Amino acid sequence: MTAPLSFVLPDRLSATEPPEARGVPRDGVRLLVARPGVPVRHRRFRDLPSALAPGDVLVVNTSTTAPAAVDGTRADGRPVTVHVSGPVPDDPGRWVVELRTPDRERVHDGSPGEVLTLPCGAAAVLVAAYPDPRAATSRLWCATIGAGGSLPAWLERIGRPITYSHLRTAPSIADFRTVVSRPDRDFAGTGFPSAEMPSAGRPLTRDVLRRLAARGVGVAEVVLHTGVSSLEAGETPLPERYRVPARTADAVNAARAARRRVVAVGTTVTRALETVAAEDGSVRAGSGWTDLVLGPGRPARTVDGLVTGWHEPQASHLLLLEAVAGRDTVAAAYEAALAEGYLWHEFGDSCLLLA
Repeated sequence: MTAPLSFVLPDRLSATEPPEARGVPRDGVRLLVARPGVPVRHRRFRDLPSALAPGDVLVVNTSTTAPAAVDGTRADGRPVTVHVSGPVPDDPGRWVVELRTPDRERVHDGSPGEVLTLPCGAAAVLVAAYPDPRAATSRLWCATIGAGGSLPAWLERIGRPITYSHLRTAPSIADFRTVVSRPDRDFAGTGFPSAEMPSAGRPLTRDVLRRLAARGVGVAEVVLHTGVSSLEAGETPLPERYRVPARTADAVNAARAARRRVVAVGTTVTRALETVAAEDGSVRAGSGWTDLVLGPGRPARTVDGLVTGWHEPQASHLLLLEAVAGRDTVAAAYEAALAEGYLWHEFGDSCLLLA
């Protein structure tokens, strides 16, 4: 199997706060445009419409973000932070959770039956390691959570956004929601959205959407609810819930028939569209759980452009980027981004990869 792209990411290139805190509007972050055989271009995200062509279709993820982190206490009295990733596939009464220390280090020594005390009289009981219940150690668990009612509503009252150590501030939940996001009653009936922001869409603004329409670029929607994104070495993306509406499938198929580009905003959109793609690249409406992993063994069939943030060295998502744009184009984009000081992580800069 081909290994993901490897490089050294200097700490100075971590976006430590939302761009607005740096005096940069959402659509003012940098945008690197890369395509095969053409030198990369350095733009601003607000220039995205001019990088696309009339008839292209831009597909966005409308999943909103839950305040999915809560503090609690372990059975032995140690403090713990619980990240609620989402419902367990095919078992909406149980939840996938990740355990962290208060300083955001992963916890691997949970045990089946351990009770975590949570705010407002709630409690979580660890049932089994996830996704492999036979694992001796795990950072992810299948758990039951007794919150006295709706878990999403409880989190809205007492939760906060999931954050990682590169952030030096504590952004509000509004900072983690995109302009295209909206509540969605998912097919499993849990009402639980994304645990972490589908961050590729964060720089979109109403102004950018208006100028896309004026340029003749269509905008279509899918839903893919993300789980926790902090994969460990060797881990592949976990199953996630998705929905591709019929009107989006129609828009994508019409663009392909007209030989226009289908550009996904983020790896989440790419995963959703490719889940419902036939071998000829046509797509159908659909919803459910996807465990699709794109890479050298499964290149993209439908998506031929991708708006994305910058992923960490050797992250599995890098292989997804290569599945769309090819390894050489991705490598050239990352080389240029490192040389020009682009910022990484969810509040960083952006990239448009075109096949």
